[in-house]
Amino acid sequence: MTAPHPAPRWTRYVAVGDSFSEGLWDPYPHADGSPAPAGTASDAVLRGWTDRLADSLSARRGDGELEYANLAIRGKKLAQIVDEQLDVALAMEPDLVSLIGGGNDILRPQADIPAITRRLEEAVMRIRATGADVLMATGFRTAGALSFTQGRVGVYNANIWTIARRHGAHVLDTWGLRSLYDWRLWSDDRIHLTDEGHRRIAQAALVGLGLEPDDPAYDEPLEAAAAKRLARRTRDDAQWVRVHVVPWMQRRLRGTSSGDGRAAKWATAQPWPPSER
Repeated sequence: MTAPHPAPRWTRYVAVGDSFSEGLWDPYPHADGSPAPAGTASDAVLRGWTDRLADSLSARRGDGELEYANLAIRGKKLAQIVDEQLDVALAMEPDLVSLIGGGNDILRPQADIPAITRRLEEAVMRIRATGADVLMATGFRTAGALSFTQGRVGVYNANIWTIARRHGAHVLDTWGLRSLYDWRLWSDDRIHLTDEGHRRIAQAALVGLGLEPDDPAYDEPLEAAAAKRLARRTRDDAQWVRVHVVPWMQRRLRGTSSGDGRAAKWATAQPWPPSER
């Protein structure tokens, strides 16, 4: 029989960031049958790896309550995350903060990696000065139309590991997850994860925090699938450009963001999961 996991020391976890931490595209109710938390509309709330991480931390604490908030909003660049979310997060007096951003900056043609890195390190230092632990994340390996960002992501990742070493922070290593090389773990937009992708990220987050995963096989690749024919790949690529790339470019030209007008999904720290309290 497997020994129970020791109770984590954290009692209040706050997530700040962009769409990755908001949970695109991992909606409630979920494939595993889990319902939306009490008092929420299932079609309006996303789950994502941060909710899943909070689920695991709460379950391991047993009778010791975990509070959780998620301030992440899609489309935000790192400076916006720091300027708009960090003060709110620190006012909740968390002892664990996941601070993950920079991906939306890196997609821009004139991405300034040193400037992004400075903002990230300054934010980490602010959090660590409160005594809270910090969880950062490396960027994903990229392929296809996004392969132009590979070098930028690699440099940014190296900087993230350096920041972690300097300030005693934790790192969720998405770059090293071999299972994410499979497009079946990615949504139709090819930038955000499916429900299974978020599940695996949550397990990797536990490892990044120095804990044992709930599922030791979380990074095992999916069973091999039949290769798509060239004609099918061409149709899929054309649809991706029409449905996802063109709207993204139009927002850039208008100076708007997919996160404009959106509020945080869990704006205050609350006992987690709310449906069980």
